[in-house]
This record gives sequence, C-alpha cells and structure tokens, in this order.
Amino acid sequence: MSQPVNLKTAEIEKISHLEYFRIAVSVDCVIFGYENKELKVLLIKSDLEEFTGLWSLLGDLVRPDEDIESAPYRVLKERTGLDDVYLEQVYTFGDLGRHPSGRVITTAYYSLINIRHHKLKLTHNELHWHKPNDIKKLAFDHKKILDRSLERLREQVMEHPIIFNLLPEKFSLRELQDLYQAILGVSLDRRNFRKKIANKDWLLDLDEMENDVPHRPGKLYKAKVKHPKEAIRMKGEDKVVRSFVG
Repeated sequence: MSQPVNLKTAEIEKISHLEYFRIAVSVDCVIFGYENKELKVLLIKSDLEEFTGLWSLLGDLVRPDEDIESAPYRVLKERTGLDDVYLEQVYTFGDLGRHPSGRVITTAYYSLINIRHHKLKLTHNELHWHKPNDIKKLAFDHKKILDRSLERLREQVMEHPIIFNLLPEKFSLRELQDLYQAILGVSLDRRNFRKKIANKDWLLDLDEMENDVPHRPGKLYKAKVKHPKEAIRMKGEDKVVRSFVG
C-alpha cells in the first residue's frame, strides 16, 4: 500500500517562496525594416534616468492579466500603431542586473516590415530607424538582444520564405539579392544566388519586365507565400551565409 503524500496548497507555496514570485517578465521587440538597400532597426529613446541619452528596443512589462504571446503585439500597437505583423520569438534573456529596477526576465521577438508601406504612429519619446552596424551601445542589454535577433534572422532567411513583405508585391531578382545582401552583410555571387533561389520554388514568374530602371530590365516575380505568417518555422540551425556562398 502506497504511503500518503503530504501535499501543500498553492498559497503555502507562494508564501514560502515570496522572492520567487516577485520576478517581473517583459517582452522586447526588435523591429527590422528595409529601405534603400539597407537593413534598419527601429529604436526609441530610453525614458529611464539611468540610461539618459541611450536608445533602446521597444518593450514593456507583461501585464498581470496578459499572455506573454499577446504582449509583443500590444507593444507594437501602442508604440507604433503597427498590427498584424510577423513576429518570431528569438530567445529569453535573464541575466542578473539587466534591469536597474529589479529582476526582470525578458523574451525577445523580431518582426519584419516594409518601411515605405508602414507609417509609424509616434506616441512618446523619439522613434527612429538606425543601421544595426552603426549601433555600439543600447540601454539595458538591448545590444545583446539585437545581435542575437540579427543572428537568428540570418539563420532563417534562406531556409524559410519570411522576408518577402520587405519587398514590393512585384520585384526583380536583382532587388531580392539586394535585400539578402543587406540582411547578411555580404556580397553574393549572382549566379549562385539565383540558382539557390530557383531551387527553393518560392517565386512565381509573372512574365513581366521592369520599367523605367537605369539598368537592363529584369523579369518580375512575386512570392508564392502570400503572408509572412504562412512561412514555415525554422526546424534546423543551418547558417545561411554558408548556404548562400558555399
């Protein structure tokens, strides 16, 4: 006969571990945009005195009555007016001392938007696009979060069709290669790139040509994936730069 188990209530568990139940949870949004052949990230001026003059990612504490999956969408809507955007969970950051107000564990998400097609609604503080390579220091540990998010984006772009909302509905292979080069930070061999893309079967040939371009007109394509949320989540961890160049 099994021995009776001494069970405790949830209230007793909370009382006996009060310090554990006082840890805050937050979300941070790394919003990548693309314009003029350049990858950019959206930053806002920190409103904390400890980080005077520093930029930060867009984030907030998760509300007591809010699911963590809903929080980043709320942050984007409140801070920028953006909604129905592609969000990809990146990583959870919980280093001690990462927030001056106390212990805060944050989950980072990245999103991809076409800068020309989205008008940002500024609610408070300054809100500007920055080139990732120009950023040396951010508030909190946001530089670390930005670097990890950029690394994740670079891992995903070849294996999954997640970036086509950064382009017009109709685009050339030249424009697509420019976008990949901006994300990866490397120059890609034209023939090798086109071969890789053709093998993915992501594009629909429109049987149309570019107009009013300063170079030889190229064929126009559109993505078979209609919305970035239709993109398949990454299952592997292959490095995209190696996949493209090698």
